[in-house]
Amino acid sequence: MAKQIQKTINMEGLYFFDAAAPIIEKSSINMDIAFIADRYGKGEGDGSYINLPMNKEEYTSFYTNLIEAEVAQLHSFEKKEIFEGCMPIEIMAKRGIDTIRFGPLKPTGFTDPRTDNRPYAIVQLRQDNKEGTLYNMVGFQTNLKFGEQKRVFSMIPGLENAEFMKYGVMHRNTYINSPALLNNTYNLKKKENIFFAGQITGVEGYVESIASRTSSSYERSANAHRRG
Repeated sequence: MAKQIQKTINMEGLYFFDAAAPIIEKSSINMDIAFIADRYGKGEGDGSYINLPMNKEEYTSFYTNLIEAEVAQLHSFEKKEIFEGCMPIEIMAKRGIDTIRFGPLKPTGFTDPRTDNRPYAIVQLRQDNKEGTLYNMVGFQTNLKFGEQKRVFSMIPGLENAEFMKYGVMHRNTYINSPALLNNTYNLKKKENIFFAGQITGVEGYVESIASRTSSSYERSANAHRRG
């Protein structure tokens, strides 16, 4: 489909690589280590996140294995254009030993109930389904091979027996140069019978994708009404 679109618009295709984080079965998390809380105690009820605290030794061992882990290779014809806002954890980690500790593993605002001290680093898990049986590893978008994800992420205290229901993956996002190609109803200017909406128009995120479709549908209806 991407090749046909490229042929139709007579323009080189645009794309970047995005990544998704692993999803874990809640019942496999060691709650003797993990605790439920929000940063600085904010949030409703007992907290929205399951937190996995790490001391300096645990973090250093995890970090070393993370940056040395084997990644899945992209095809030779694919350029490695990484979306900065959704960077794989292993690429971020290679920028420096404390980079992820000041990023997704930032421990500020938390107290480990076992020690009454702030952890050296912390991994957060966020509920991923309505039933509350699956949890997403926050900030752990990754392109590591599946076996390496199991090995390295199981080193995190509390995940030693984790069941990974879905491993993290990297995927390609294709988009078009909308300002040059589309009119205000998201139709191709040169072939108005072809309509685009969603992420392919260059927006990023679920809300933005839905809004692009809603906006274009409204404009099309309004134009039809004016012509009628």
